[in-house]
Amino acid sequence: MLNIFKKKNTDSDAENTVDKLNTEEVDQVESASIENPDKSVEDNKNNSTESTDIKKHKGRKHKPFLPEIAMEKKLSEQIYQALQGDVVSKIFSKLSKSNSDAYWRSSMEGHSLKVTKEMLPDFYNLCHEVQDKLGFTDKVDFYITGDATVNAFSVAAEGEDEPHIVNINSALFDLMNTDELRFVIGHELGHLINKDTALQRLIMFVFPQTELIPLTLGYKIRLHSQLAELVADRYGFLAVENLDVCVTSFFKMASGLDLVKMNVSIDALIEDNTKRLEYFLKDKGISDATHPVNPIRVQALNLFANATSAKQLNEGIDELISILLKIGDGELDTYLAQFIATAGLIFSHGDNDFKEEELEEIITKLSGFIVFPLDYLTAVSKQDVPKLFNESLNKILEINPGYREALIKYVISIVMSDSVIEDEELDMVYSFGNQVGFSEVEIATYLAQEIQQSFVPDILSIS
Repeated sequence: MLNIFKKKNTDSDAENTVDKLNTEEVDQVESASIENPDKSVEDNKNNSTESTDIKKHKGRKHKPFLPEIAMEKKLSEQIYQALQGDVVSKIFSKLSKSNSDAYWRSSMEGHSLKVTKEMLPDFYNLCHEVQDKLGFTDKVDFYITGDATVNAFSVAAEGEDEPHIVNINSALFDLMNTDELRFVIGHELGHLINKDTALQRLIMFVFPQTELIPLTLGYKIRLHSQLAELVADRYGFLAVENLDVCVTSFFKMASGLDLVKMNVSIDALIEDNTKRLEYFLKDKGISDATHPVNPIRVQALNLFANATSAKQLNEGIDELISILLKIGDGELDTYLAQFIATAGLIFSHGDNDFKEEELEEIITKLSGFIVFPLDYLTAVSKQDVPKLFNESLNKILEINPGYREALIKYVISIVMSDSVIEDEELDMVYSFGNQVGFSEVEIATYLAQEIQQSFVPDILSIS
């Protein structure tokens, strides 16, 4: 086993420095849409037998829990603050309505069917029943668009006097019964209540080119988007208060099948969901789209409907969030993240002065593996850093010895990040390089490459 550094004050120093430099960071959100739902209000009356073959799992009558998820709220606030929402919103408000708002209103009015009491009285009443049940008093215009895509979406109004938009694609009416449509409408109204589209509009205003979003921010925006879907699902449940309806809606979204025709029971669906959820819980699956995978969504609603205490609900949701937090896949990525954190802490202390530039370099590299890199680094700094360092290094070399070059380049980047190269730091680099099998000439070559490619002298030293 490699044991390069003796434990001195490294871990306590690192802990104190990370705590001192601990500043909040952030990450991504997307449009408020529910992917894949299904069946017509008129047809629903003929299909009301759909649930007769299904055992009921309604869940308890809902009083104890609010729809909010704490981490979703935290991420929303972090993203808003990171994008200086207060200031940017003032600038945004001085501009005329965005092209996006004009596009949606023109598109809906020109190419979709507006739901009115005169034109579609049954569906109009259904939409407003759900809105009243959720206590949402803002103006909302409901539309139906002729589209074979099993989908619905909501768009928040930009102006205070403008109505929001909720659109239901016509494909939904071919598969879903009235209660399932009630769930979909509640879900979309949930996005408006939670102000998800408003946050997305801020993100798109600051980053019209989404590829320019910093990696750490991007991962957090994605996580927020996924959690916002779970919150919207809760509003959908509150609209219908029947867990079976929510479950059949999700499976219709996934398959596009009529469950009655296919003779599929609710018990079979739930059993299948449990098996597929295990796949994700056992570190085999990653949920990296803007919407969580269906096994997570179904289990999240099951917890919301049936948990007997806030503790049980929160622990269950935390377990599901652990799946959403995964970026890398496999043991190697786990040890690479551990190495980046521990090596960063050790080598940044080579000159006994942990600088902000060094912290930023560590966080940037960790962002490729961890959604909350600063929290992760802080937690690592409170443990036995040298022990974790040696463990991660040995495991990485055991799994893939070809990572030697990437590892030495990383520790050199930490040493160079503050634009000051100390003798003690060079000694540490050479010691590390020798331990992983490089000659001094090879180590010097890597150092020279880093200096030539990225070294910038401290401006104060030449002023």
